[in-house]
This record gives sequence, C-alpha cells and structure tokens, in this order.
Amino acid sequence: MKHNPNKGKHLTLEERRIILKGIENGSDKASIAATIGKDKSTVSKEIKKHRILVHTSKMALDCINYKHCHYGRVCITSCAGYVPFKCTRRDRSPGACNGCSNNNHCRFDKYRYDPELADTEYRDTLVDARQGVNLTSSEAAAIGDIVKPLLDKGLSPYAIVTAHPELGICEKTLYNYLAEGVLQTTSGATDLDLRRKVSRRIKKKRRNDYKKRQDKKYIRGRTYKDYLNYMSENPDAFVTEMDTVYNDEFGPFIQTFKIMSCKFFFAVYHETKTAEAMVQGINLLESVLGRALFEKHCHILLTDRGTEFSAADSIETRSDGTVRTRLFFCDPMQSGQKGSLENNHELLRYILPKETDLKALGLTDQHALNIVLSNINSYPLELLGDKTPIQYTHFLFPELCDRLLRFGIEEININDVILKPYLLKNKRR
Repeated sequence: MKHNPNKGKHLTLEERRIILKGIENGSDKASIAATIGKDKSTVSKEIKKHRILVHTSKMALDCINYKHCHYGRVCITSCAGYVPFKCTRRDRSPGACNGCSNNNHCRFDKYRYDPELADTEYRDTLVDARQGVNLTSSEAAAIGDIVKPLLDKGLSPYAIVTAHPELGICEKTLYNYLAEGVLQTTSGATDLDLRRKVSRRIKKKRRNDYKKRQDKKYIRGRTYKDYLNYMSENPDAFVTEMDTVYNDEFGPFIQTFKIMSCKFFFAVYHETKTAEAMVQGINLLESVLGRALFEKHCHILLTDRGTEFSAADSIETRSDGTVRTRLFFCDPMQSGQKGSLENNHELLRYILPKETDLKALGLTDQHALNIVLSNINSYPLELLGDKTPIQYTHFLFPELCDRLLRFGIEEININDVILKPYLLKNKRR
C-alpha cells in the first residue's frame, strides 16, 4: 500500500482554500480529497462542519412547486402539488453552494464554505475552552459597575444576582469572577469586598484575558433572535416547546413537549440523555401524530441550549432528506422564553419531585410516564376557561387529540386526578 505522508495531519489554510476551489468547480468530495492527499471522509466532515447557513428559506415547507403553486400555497405534505426540494450539490457533493449557477435565484436554504473562517473556527476550537473568560471587556465593566457598589453596601453575591437577573450570571459565576480578579481591572471588585471572604485556593495566574466565545455551530442561524424574525415572517406558524427533565445523571430522562396550539403536554421516556435519544423522541412524536399533523403543530420547535439537542440537522430533517420542522434555541439562562412549558414542569414536579429516585417512585417506562401525562392533561386550567388540555385539544383539533389518546394517554375524571408522588406506586402493573 502506498504511504500517504499527508495522512493524519491537520488541514492547513492552503488545503482549505483548495477545498473551496473544488466546491466552486463542482468537483465531488473524492476528487477534492485526492488533490490534497486526504481521505474523502476528511473533506466531507470539514465541509459539513464548517459550512455556514447564509440564507434561510422563508417558505413554510420546502416545496419545489411553491413558486407556481396551483393549490393556494397551503404547504402541507398531503398537498397534491407537494414535491420536496432536493439539491444534490448542497446536500451530497460537494456539500455547499459556492459557485452554484442558480445561487441568485434559489429560494431554499443556502450554505457557503469559507476557508479562512473554517480555519479560524478550527484553531479557536483547539484553545477556546482552555483560556480566557467568556466576556468582553465592556461586558465585564458593565457587570462590575453594578456589582461593586452593592458589595460595598454589604450585599451578598446571591442577593446581587437575584436582584439583577439582567447580569445573566449565577451566584457561583460571580464568586468565580471575584476570586479570579475578572472584575478587578474594570471596577476594582474582588473577593476581598465580600462580607466573609471565601476561602479559595489562590490561582497562580489571574485570567483577565476577556474573550467572548461564539455560539456553537449548531446554534448559528437558530438563536432566539432568529426565532423572533422567523415568527414575524410566519405569524401563523405553530410552535411546540421542548426540554429535558431529570433528577440525576443516572436517569431516567424525560423529553418534554408543550404543543402550544392546544396546550397539550407530551413527554417521552429515555434511559440516556444523548443527542441521538432526543432525535428518537422527536421521531416518536412524529409517528404518534403522523407527518401532516406533526408538520402543522410542530412547525417550530423551541428549546434550550442543552447539548442533548445538538443534533439540530437530524431534528429538523428526516432520513429521506425532507424538512419536518424548524429548530430554535432560547438565549442562555432565559428559560422564561419557553415559560409555558416551564409551568407544566411545575405540575410534573408535583408527581416527580426533585432529589428523589424516580424509578423508585415507579417511573420505569413510557407506560408509567403516560399515566403521569394522563393526570396532568386531565387537570383543568384557568387559562383554558377551566377546561382540561384534553378537552381543549378535542374541541380544537379532534384528530390530534384522538392520536394522542391512542398512544396511551387517557382522560381522567377530575375527582380521580392525582398530582402526588404516590400516583405511580398505586398504579403499577
């Protein structure tokens, strides 16, 4: 076998420029890889990881017949004129839209590959987690201007972050900033200003090199600001809020959904909290609702920035390449941006309290979780005119309600509803 002296080495900026040239020429990944002496998979991963979403489709559904639609642009998969858009150049090889002759006229999602940006991102990844403080100097100054006067008045870090949620940091982070001298340069605030100086190991070197880290790759184009912009252009789009609830690292893990169009609370049981498990949960929800109802009621998924939701492309796109939803992420530490789901978590915690062994309570599988969902969705809410989510859903969307009930969620008489931890112990199979 012929030895490849370039194998195993990091891609250089010059090699990334060659990759760009290959994309612009419409070369396939194998040809590009042969040119730079790398494996085809290396080129494929490089393009997929570092390509940038530069244009987002404004259409409700990526249909190739949208421009000349004869069916009123209803935009559901059951439409007789629906033909899913597929782009071999963008989605297969070379994998980006650079050099595409149809670039100026294409209405669908566009991805571009930039070798300079890709090289910068790669090198930042090597060192970003090991150095610097996740702040700009101006942000550090703004925090210090608020914190310093309050410390001088004798307030504790807990009292400060509680009274000023706009700081966007938790109590522990503020303690760390004070101990490491992060705020000393801009405002003079240190841990010596604390009422009772916390005993901490002295750092050999203070970290005053401010460096604001960029959003992770899967979040770009899917921020809360992008969500607001999308909703302003698609005000009739239905939203489903999504999150994960658990008590410890050993599980179980509950992937929760709030279908906002009807206020129905749905959840999926998991033994692991991985990106793959979350995709499987979304696949399950789609199988329960069916394609058409899923695309209608889960047109948008809004969730937090947990790494379990990092498989954004797999969440948005089916294995056959068709787009089924749009995924957006809330801002950091802003759970209120999906506050309706958080309210349901309060009801969930009545049955499954924090700091308890959930399996010991009886939460061992999806069947047990369905019992929990049945009681929560049979609980009348003032917001719904004293109707239950099941009643509300049945009135507005009877087919949707029927599919959810067929999954194993039952309507329970209000006199039999239980929102206590003993619920599952009394109803074990």
